This record gives sequence, C-alpha cells and structure tokens, in this order.
Amino acid sequence: MGKTILDYDTVALDDEDNALVIIDQTKLPERIEILHLHTAEEIWNAIYLLQVRGAPAIGVAAGYGIYLLAKSIDTEDFDEFYEKFCAYKSYLDASRPTAVNLSWALNRMEQTLLRAAKDEGRTVKEIKEILKQESIAIQEEDIAICKAIGEHGLALVKPGDGILTHCNAGKLAASRYGTATAPIYLGQERGYGFHVYADETRPLLQGARLTAFELQSAGVDVTLICDHMSGMIMKQGRVQAVFVGCDRVAANGDTANKIGTSVVATVAKRYGVPFYVCAPTSTIDWETPTGADIVIEERKPEEVTEMWYASRMAPEGVKVFNPAFDVTDADLITGIVTEYGVARYPYTESLAQIRRKMKSDKGE
Repeated sequence: MGKTILDYDTVALDDEDNALVIIDQTKLPERIEILHLHTAEEIWNAIYLLQVRGAPAIGVAAGYGIYLLAKSIDTEDFDEFYEKFCAYKSYLDASRPTAVNLSWALNRMEQTLLRAAKDEGRTVKEIKEILKQESIAIQEEDIAICKAIGEHGLALVKPGDGILTHCNAGKLAASRYGTATAPIYLGQERGYGFHVYADETRPLLQGARLTAFELQSAGVDVTLICDHMSGMIMKQGRVQAVFVGCDRVAANGDTANKIGTSVVATVAKRYGVPFYVCAPTSTIDWETPTGADIVIEERKPEEVTEMWYASRMAPEGVKVFNPAFDVTDADLITGIVTEYGVARYPYTESLAQIRRKMKSDKGE
C-alpha cells in the first residue's frame, strides 16, 4: 500500500544535508513533492509562495530555517555572527507580514542566541548547537500544543456532530494534528463519527486541495463545499460547530485568518452555530490591541483571475482586490481554543488569564 500525506512530516530538519525539508503544498493534491531548502532565498520563497503555510508550520519552518542560516555563517567572531544572523532574521521575517508565528519563532531564536552569549558566555560554535536544540524544541512543543488544543476542542462537541472548517488548519498547517482539525483527528481516533464540511476556500483553494485531501486520507467523513454554501448547510442544521485556525489573535480577541473566515463567523452567529478559533498561544499578539492594527497581506491579482484555470477567467485590465486574510471581530467568536483551555468573551479578560497561566508555567 502506497504512502499517504499522513506519512510525511509537513516540516523537518535534515541537519546532515543542511536542509529545511517541507512538503510543497502548492503541488497538492496532484502529487506529493518533498523540497529540500538550503538558502535564505529558497526558504523565503517557500514561505511567501505558500509551499509551506499555516501559522504553526511557518513558525517551525522559521525556527529550522534561521538555525540553518546561522549554521552557515563562517566566523567565530560573535559580533560578526550576530550581525549576519540579524540580517537573515529580518529577511525571513518580511516573507509573510500577517502570520505572527513567523516573527514569534524568529524572535525566540534570537533571544535564545542572546541568552547563550550573555548569560552563559558560549562560543559561536556552541551557540549554533543551542539554536539547533531550540529549533527542535519549537517543533516538539507544537505537536504537544496541537494535541492539547484538540482535547479542549473535543470537549466542545459530541459524537455524530457536523463540523465546518474553513481554509486548512490541519496537519499540513502544523507538525501534527493541526489546530482546527485537532479535535477532528482525536474524534476520529475515538470513534466520534464526525461529518466534516470543508469550505473550498477561494482563491487558493486550501480547503479543496489540502483539508479535504488530508481528512479523506485519514478516513474522516468529509464533504467539500463552495465557500458560499456554508449558510445553507447551517440553516439546514447540518453543522453543530465551526472550527477554524488563525494567523494572529489581537489582545481583544479579534482574529486574522484566511479571507472568508469573517463571513463564516457572521453566518454562524445568524444561525446560532458555535464558532471556535483554534489558536496556540504563540499566535496571540499581545502588543496588537485590536484587529484594526493587524497588517493584512495583499497578494497578486493572478491568484484570482488565472490560477487553477486553463485560461484567464476575468477580463484583461479589470481591477482585483486580493487580501489574503480578513479579521473576525471578537464578538462573533464563541471561544478561542488554546493549549491552556478555552477563552471566552470578553477576551481582554480571558486572554489575560491565559497569559498569566503561561507566565506561571514559565516561572515568570
């Protein structure tokens, strides 16, 4: 029996080959193609072009990527090493402005470097090894965090429920389990018999190409629908909960996720369907007060007018607006599912409680 997508790591480190190893998600579901990335430009392009995507997976890729680039810096002079490290960090950080896990992972790696140099007086060679261990820890923590999110999310639904999800916040967006799909995968393991509806997610079709693909590979009962069908199936009572991921959570609970998410949330509220955002705490941007302060990435018009079509499907010269994300207002969100539990409105209070738990765990 041949391998399925579940048999491959979304992101991995090949230290002997000095490579960041990823599944090229732009080729799915037609074929599974594994890329070995060695240069800063290759890593930047992979993130920008969505060959690796999803907030947790981007964070893991950033951790491994900046470690490999630091490893390639040929000097034992700390000041020279740190200067080049910062240049690589700034370069990678510019690839996706909305996904906070990118900057979070890069900042974490920088702080690890600085602690090793200042508090422990390590050599450049020793610092490189410490960065390697930190990048591995980021991935190991991601797996544990997604599992915890799955447990908390599973407690919000019951066997036989219909679940709607938008975009891809599954295994392909993380190291394992995913975020929004973590309750689905755990439910599948425990015989819950969920029926999942996956929005196709225009214009890049992450729901059609990725979510439907990986859930079907896992044996989940999944049905693909066009984005604008979600209201109909909610009205018909087919959906008992919505689970989505997100790329950034503002301090007030507003969330940025794939374009169209705010529409799903609005429709869910109209029909009384709980709408849950599954977000590791690394996705929470405590320095961003509201969703209005989140920078929304705009992408090439060709993604709307030409991609996936045999020939252009829009008139030449027509103006195109192609934001990659939209912001879902906090009052539309039933709960934000984190590894520390479920935060509920008002989020300024519940997220602050979660932050206190985080600091307590870290001994701060």
